[in-house]
Amino acid sequence: MGENVTDTRRKQERRTGSTPVRLPGHVLALAYLVFCLIPVALTLERMTAPLGVWEKAGAVLGLAGLAAMAVQFVTSGRFQIISGHLGIDKIMAFHKVAARWVLLALVLHPLLYVVPTWLDDPSLGLERLLAYLTVPHYRSGVVALAALIPLVLTAALRDRLPWRYEFWRGSHLVLAAVAVGAGLHHAVTAGRFSAAGPVNGFWWIAGLAVVTVIAVLYGWRWLLLHKRPWRLASVTKLADRMWELDIQPASGNPAWTYEAGQFVWMCTGNRRFPLFDHPFSIADSPLRPGLSLIVKEAGDFTGRIGELPPGTAIGIDGPYGDFVLGSHRARNVLLLAGGVGIAPIMGLLRDMVARRDSRPVRLAYAAGQAENFACLREIEAAKAVLDLQTMMLSEQDADGWHGLVGRLDRDRLAALLTDLDPKETVALMCGPGPMVTSVSDLLLDLGLPMENVVYERFDYGGGMASRQDRRRSLQFAAIGLAMAASLALFVVLSG
Repeated sequence: MGENVTDTRRKQERRTGSTPVRLPGHVLALAYLVFCLIPVALTLERMTAPLGVWEKAGAVLGLAGLAAMAVQFVTSGRFQIISGHLGIDKIMAFHKVAARWVLLALVLHPLLYVVPTWLDDPSLGLERLLAYLTVPHYRSGVVALAALIPLVLTAALRDRLPWRYEFWRGSHLVLAAVAVGAGLHHAVTAGRFSAAGPVNGFWWIAGLAVVTVIAVLYGWRWLLLHKRPWRLASVTKLADRMWELDIQPASGNPAWTYEAGQFVWMCTGNRRFPLFDHPFSIADSPLRPGLSLIVKEAGDFTGRIGELPPGTAIGIDGPYGDFVLGSHRARNVLLLAGGVGIAPIMGLLRDMVARRDSRPVRLAYAAGQAENFACLREIEAAKAVLDLQTMMLSEQDADGWHGLVGRLDRDRLAALLTDLDPKETVALMCGPGPMVTSVSDLLLDLGLPMENVVYERFDYGGGMASRQDRRRSLQFAAIGLAMAASLALFVVLSG
């Protein structure tokens, strides 16, 4: 019998001497709502001149919106306490949705203040709005909006912008820092409720927290990239434009553990700085020293990955992600890979081989062309150790190709699941967005519980189209509605 995956996780935690804290989704949602509503609740202690309903609504939107903007710095996915339980893709999806809420709230903030005037006299209302935008007293608030608008727009249009990824990340950080810094200055200097008292103190604490987060993300993590060095041991070509990097800890690098299926952020050479790193799945078992990454040439950073000389200094930040078997108790394992999505799948498979896992394993691997397949001999050799059955699919036929031709459809998935109880099966899938979307829904149709269909993707700009994604969208919408209802209730009851 092979070692249980959960037991492996516990042994790793004992070796490191700590158990990582991973907050569940409902706790994170509640914490988010509470933090964003704290400055609104604290206004009850701050005596001001009475406000009309429209002005009060503008005030609470400004308070909650600024608090939510500060939270954006900790939903960047780099904190395991936030993303460890849900997966970084879900946290980043919420990050994007919440950014739009923040933008809407802070755009409405000055507009609602002028609604009463505009209703009485539109021209006077417009004049008052122009005063808010031009009077020096409110200038930092205008600066915050001027940074926030392009911040959200460039994030939404990232895949369409002709910018290098590193430039976009740098501009994103600068715009975010300017937006929250100017917003906090506006609150404490021009805010009706924030000039003094407990609300003022809250903003100073929030500002210190943002500075601390930035220092950790770009200061402390930069230091760790250099204090815990790695070296490139070898680069091996696996398939057309696909390479495997063997990365080993350099002298002085302390013990480092991960779980099969997780990923790291990697940077190389003199560019070992968090702004220059990129995410790659670990294609390895933690029972083997070092790390293996399978990388496909697909952009500026990876275009010359095969030319890196052995000995190149490597920066590794991680591990991250919850694309792991240890989180799921199931009798059967279904592994599904598309293209370079074979990387984490090979990590899981190699770990199961290393532990001699006794569970039935079914693996489907799809690629556009036969020359795009990697690790076929190793996958075949795994059958000598595991109860493994495989299905290889090439979208295009070719001379010498003996596998299936076409895509992974319902009938082929059903064939993979033959003799397996779907309700006792966990499916882990990595591949292009369209494949993940269609196959995840097909697996639900075939009887797998939704919590047993696991995928984690890095294309955060992609749409949400699967049933699992739509459920997640509804959960996000529920958080937004709870926030809006709480603010509306405050406006009504505080009158």
